[in-house]
Amino acid sequence: MTQLRTLPHDRLAPRRLERSPELRRTWLFGAGTDAAMHQTMAGCGADVLIHDLEDSTPPERRAEARALAPALYQRWRDAGALVCVRINPLESVGYIDLKAVMPARPDIVAYPKASSVFQIRALDVAITTHEAALGIERGAIEILPVCETALGVVCVREMAGASARVRCALLGSEDLAADLGADRTREAVELEYARARFIFECRAAGIEPIDAPYSFSDLTGVVEEARFARRLGYRTKSVVRPEHVQPVRDALVPTELEIAHARKVVAEFEAARRRGEDRPLVDGLWIDAPTYLNARRLVQSA
Repeated sequence: MTQLRTLPHDRLAPRRLERSPELRRTWLFGAGTDAAMHQTMAGCGADVLIHDLEDSTPPERRAEARALAPALYQRWRDAGALVCVRINPLESVGYIDLKAVMPARPDIVAYPKASSVFQIRALDVAITTHEAALGIERGAIEILPVCETALGVVCVREMAGASARVRCALLGSEDLAADLGADRTREAVELEYARARFIFECRAAGIEPIDAPYSFSDLTGVVEEARFARRLGYRTKSVVRPEHVQPVRDALVPTELEIAHARKVVAEFEAARRRGEDRPLVDGLWIDAPTYLNARRLVQSA
């Protein structure tokens, strides 16, 4: 079996950011030059704030957006968030974006419409060059593939193996629906297969999948979608509106009732094993080792 994450002997493992991937529950996108939005983002409680230099920043305003990076990233860090910047593709103006924002030391660089190992490797090399020039610890900055095409979804496992900097990947919604030739709907039926495929590929690669953003304005819809994503196994989700951050977090975080039940499962399973029994019966369900391990993970994450 091929080990995708085997790295060359001279490749250094990346620094571990303070907040592990599964606890970065909310990722909020913000337009590159929207000062009012940037201020709101700083106070919304999102785990990761994304400075979007790509789709939400008109080409003629990208220079202005890049110039905001030093003060903006420091403000977001002071608010307790991790800072991510979505650059443009390298074959477009991505290298210019990277050169401009790297002195501000983003924690994560997101690559749009990621679909090949060559893109991730090229970005890895470019970031490494800037780290060396700026005196930043090698491997300190992560790479986030944003998978917004059918090809990106099916290739995410290979992209995860292209660089040790890749610890998460984000599923697109609008661009993905367009690439599929599908109508974008609140029910997101057009994304169901992609959601399921994406989480399988990411888990197989050992990286954290980030669920697609809900592009509509209502709170009911975003909460329902977050709960659905959680049932599939997602622990983190991207959003495009600050007011969606807390409702999504609440939907993704286990409730007190769920935590109590998980603790009961853990306690009953461990007690049964101490008695020499293979499994206990808890609330009508026979608890096998996988269920026990899931319950223990839930307790730990809570």
